[in-house]
Amino acid sequence: MAGSLLRRVLDLVELLANHPRGLPLQAMAETLDIPKSGAHRLLAELVEYQYVVQDSETGRYLLTTKFATLGLKHLSRSGVVDVAQSVLNRLADLSGELARLAVVDYPRLVWVAKAQGARTGLRYDGDMGTEARLSTTSTGIAWLASLTDEEALSLVMRQGLGAPEQCGPNAPRTIAALMALVNEARARGYAWVQDTNTPGAAAMAANIVHPQTGRAVGNLSVAGPSLRLTESQRDAIAPELLAAAADLSSVGAFSEYLGALGGTVPVRQT
Repeated sequence: MAGSLLRRVLDLVELLANHPRGLPLQAMAETLDIPKSGAHRLLAELVEYQYVVQDSETGRYLLTTKFATLGLKHLSRSGVVDVAQSVLNRLADLSGELARLAVVDYPRLVWVAKAQGARTGLRYDGDMGTEARLSTTSTGIAWLASLTDEEALSLVMRQGLGAPEQCGPNAPRTIAALMALVNEARARGYAWVQDTNTPGAAAMAANIVHPQTGRAVGNLSVAGPSLRLTESQRDAIAPELLAAAADLSSVGAFSEYLGALGGTVPVRQT
């Protein structure tokens, strides 16, 4: 019973996390298929402990920043962001584009830190704390390339390929198209995508690998407008991206912490 109750609380929190403008009680109860009265009781407790607030005008329930604060505090005390930030700053300065760190929180891949290298003109930016779509982002493709085909496809099926309106015009629409991108990343040593996740954007990513276990525990990516982040620019940035990923892979405490999050899936040997 307690486990079921906790599951419902977590389901509510995850649902609200995907709706920053909040949701009415009825919509949450229907989405989660739970009684409206039960949803109200759980939300009342979350409100009491200041994890959720109810808008006095609309009646909608919203998450407060308390969960985000806890997550950021945890990352700060783990040292992950501190270790990675200098590497991200250097990569952003060298590329002149957005550099990001994603970590494997199995079975998810989440962006947790960034540095912006674009000072003028078009800028591509992204929200931290969001889950990367595995089938359309360079971050996701790079991680999939580190896994066996079976494991990679299992993770993609869990998340879905994504509706056309949620992706860029070049997003893979079939498993065959997706695996073509994955195999290109395996051959190249890093992932590269254009207009697959966001229209008008290109990105590249290289994995951070745990030195003892051989698992991919996260990756570094560079993203920017596709008009500026061209294939020739990609080729110029690639050595720096791979070197930065290797630097983080070699930091024992860093990769050890991420390895604890990353599950037990070994990197595919190529």
